[in-house]
Parts: sequence; C-alpha cells; structure tokens
Amino acid sequence: MSGFNKLVTSYQDAMAGLEDGMTVIAGGFGLCGIPENLINEIKNKGTKQLTMVSNNCGTTEHGLGVLLPGKQIKKMIASYVGENANFEAQMMSGELDVELTPQGTLAEKMRAAGAGIPAFYTATGVGTPVAEGKDTREFNGREYILEHAIKGDFAIVKAWKADTYGNLVYRKTARNFNPLAATAGKITVVEVEEIVAAGELNPDEIHTPGIYVDRLIQGSFSKMIEQRTTRSRPATASTPNTSTGA
Repeated sequence: MSGFNKLVTSYQDAMAGLEDGMTVIAGGFGLCGIPENLINEIKNKGTKQLTMVSNNCGTTEHGLGVLLPGKQIKKMIASYVGENANFEAQMMSGELDVELTPQGTLAEKMRAAGAGIPAFYTATGVGTPVAEGKDTREFNGREYILEHAIKGDFAIVKAWKADTYGNLVYRKTARNFNPLAATAGKITVVEVEEIVAAGELNPDEIHTPGIYVDRLIQGSFSKMIEQRTTRSRPATASTPNTSTGA
C-alpha cells in the first residue's frame, strides 16, 4: 500500500496491528452487510480481550458470534442480543460485559467520533436505566442525557464497490451502519466485492470518501440470511377432470 492506493493483498495484512485489548467497531446489521472475512481473520489471529462495537453480535455460527466460543470478546457494545444463544448465555453468566445502547444513540456515537465531536446530548433513554450515572441537562423544557462518542482502534467495514483510492459505494440495506463505522476508526479496514480503477466511480454515487479508508481488500462473500421468511403459495382451484373414462 503506497500513496493513495489503499489495496492490500491478504487478510493478514488487512488486520495487521490488531492487538489484545483493543476496541473494534464493526459495520453490519444482523448478518446484512457484515465484514465477514475480516471477522474471521480476527478469529484466526486469536486476538482476545476485545471491546467490540456493533449493532449486534451476529448469530451463534456467523458474524461476530464466531468470536464468542473462544472468549475473544471482553465487552460488547450493542443495541440488542439478537439470534445468538452464546451471546445471551455469556451475558447472563457475567462472562461477557454487555453495554446495551439504543440503536440511534449507537449510530450517533460512531458518527460523532468521525466528526470529531467528543460527546452529545440526546433525549433517548431519559428516565430509564440507560440514563443511570450520566450527566443530564434541560434544553427548552426537555431533559437530555450526555452520551460519549466511540472511537475504535480499528473499524471493519463491508462495502459493495470501491476504487483503488478507497472511495466506497454500498448496496441497498447492506449500507446500514457501515458508513458510520468507516469514519470512527483510527485504522479503517474495508472489504468489498469489486474494485475498479481510480476515477471510474461516479462522484455523486460515492457514499464514503476514501480519506476515511486506510486498507482495502477484495473478497468473496457467502451472504448468509439470518431468518428466511417466505409467503405460502395461494391456493388454486382444482383442475376439473375432463376425462370421459373407459
């Protein structure tokens, strides 16, 4: 990687420098738009005592959930437990420190970090356990609580397409938390499905400017579905028997 070119050729290089005890911010929502190969590289490295920041912790067998059996996560900052039995069990037993954070507040914590804003006031959580121990102020007759931005040592992100400069385009709902996470890491690592030459992306279609991206790698993805729901086929009238018989 040199100059504006953000490309790396291996996942080992992509996650080089990740150490025990660091904070990692991960994009994704459920299993949609997750940086699955970067997560698997963290698993393979065996890095431990991590604080992970993401909307949720994947499932038992996919996403951030693959880091739980090896006790690689010390603290999880997330919005909900989701479909992960290991997450629930480790939280209830006290093995895993969990900081449940309202989803919009979590998104703003990332965005604020990327914008250089150390903290902000929000009405979300006032009068609930979320507000316990936090500074409160009244604005225009309404009470607000102080929330702090979250800056990660690493941010891991999944995008659809990028150019070699690291300019990113996300696809549909897979965008979710990824643009926010991309701005909130001291080192931001992105994996994508397609990489094009610099200048090939329409500037009006770029969601994350390459200035936020430190490392870029092209990967292949299984794109798991957390829960598949389908409609039943509508009943059809029986076809009349037109046979005249023997």
